[in-house]
Amino acid sequence: MIRPEITAALLRWREALIGLAVFLLSAYGAATAFGLVKWLSWLGVAIGAALMWEGARRARFPAGAGGPGMVELDERQITYFGPMGGAAVSVDDLSRVEIRTTDAGPLNSDLFWIFTQTDGLALRIPGDAQGVEVLFDALAMLPGVDYHAATQAAGTTHPQHFVIWQKHRLPSH
Repeated sequence: MIRPEITAALLRWREALIGLAVFLLSAYGAATAFGLVKWLSWLGVAIGAALMWEGARRARFPAGAGGPGMVELDERQITYFGPMGGAAVSVDDLSRVEIRTTDAGPLNSDLFWIFTQTDGLALRIPGDAQGVEVLFDALAMLPGVDYHAATQAAGTTHPQHFVIWQKHRLPSH
């Protein structure tokens, strides 16, 4: 039997581990094969590296579990169902994405995603809500997301504000 903590860690890092396996097998193929197999192996090296990068980025961020509410992403719409109601925002109408941290943890939610639309409507989602990991899929739809800031926010234990993405405004003439 594998301890539950180890199982949880392996599951959390599974995408990065699969990427590592693809990377290593492909690197071996690229080093030892010839012709078309060699070129396909180099393609596998690139795919494995991309999987490792994305998997590590997702694994370093806290997974949603045990917090208030539930998050869904459907048809480019982020929906949050909370204990006191819910709301939804369209990814296409976002003007800003930020993370605010508090010092309320570890027993309370201490990280909050804030998605603000161009009309000013803001959706606040606790970082430990069920399904919060789909927010990375929503972020992937936005050009120029600062994933480093999101990862930095995940490791913060005091009140702080991180802008993850902001729509660029064109200068007016």
